[in-house]
Amino acid sequence: MIDIDSAQAARFLAALASLLPDDGARLGLAVSGGPDSMAMLHLAAAACPGRVEAATVDHGLRAEAAAEAKLVARACAALGVPHATLRVTVERAASIQAAARRARYAALAGWAAGQGLAAVATAHHADDQAETLLMRLARGAGLSGLAGIRERRDIGGVLLVRPLLGWRRAELAGIVAAVETVDDPSNVDPRHDRTHARALLAAAGDRLDPMRLAASAAHLAEADAALDWLVEEAIRSRVDRPGGGRIVADIEGLPREVRRRILARLVGEADSAVDGPALETAMARLDAGQVASLGTLKLSPGRRISIEKAPPRR
Repeated sequence: MIDIDSAQAARFLAALASLLPDDGARLGLAVSGGPDSMAMLHLAAAACPGRVEAATVDHGLRAEAAAEAKLVARACAALGVPHATLRVTVERAASIQAAARRARYAALAGWAAGQGLAAVATAHHADDQAETLLMRLARGAGLSGLAGIRERRDIGGVLLVRPLLGWRRAELAGIVAAVETVDDPSNVDPRHDRTHARALLAAAGDRLDPMRLAASAAHLAEADAALDWLVEEAIRSRVDRPGGGRIVADIEGLPREVRRRILARLVGEADSAVDGPALETAMARLDAGQVASLGTLKLSPGRRISIEKAPPRR
């Protein structure tokens, strides 16, 4: 049994309190068996006794997954934490990791809702955040992408929280140094961008401090949220819906990023599918005074841009 000291428990509990609306809420933990999530399991069990349940997702992609889930189940039993193994089927897609992530979060959301849990916590930490920022910089991501891993977001109607974003990987590994954990081979698979980002951080040493990179991602997340607030205000004051599914938006003179976000929201409202490159092409046509097509929609230029269903093609 690991002895979590009072300072560690208080630190975890403070981070959790900033993310949950109710400080007495019951919390679900996504525990894979790796050092990070096993550390979270022990921290949560010490900081929130009687309030946590854990789940391990078996994606069916590795033969070892069933044994790893049993390892987590044994650790939970020793801590008095209820545990469930969630088996999912991962669609064979171009990015197997992305498909596995979608299946994992859908399963966790369904489990949490069924158990009446207020939120699900994952063990993403500051090093993960730094790696994510580097990966997205390399891909030329915009502000929303560079904001990195969010502290909290919705997954299928369930709140997902990351209470360990202020912790380092080494700190968490130290907590469970005497405990059996799982070593996921994907962490060193050279086919994954994250492996290269991790190697870059390790080679840079003090020149690339993960905590500072994570702080930059947090600042970018605040800026992204501020822009979203401005967009909401602009939509309230500058958008009309005269009927028949038509939307009219007076967005002339607004900064381009604000216009882009407003159009993305309105197109999503009218058509439910927004493709980034297609939206950029449509904006370029509107700026040139030309009618643009986007999905099933027709966008007409002018001081007041009109969005409506395109007429059927002959």
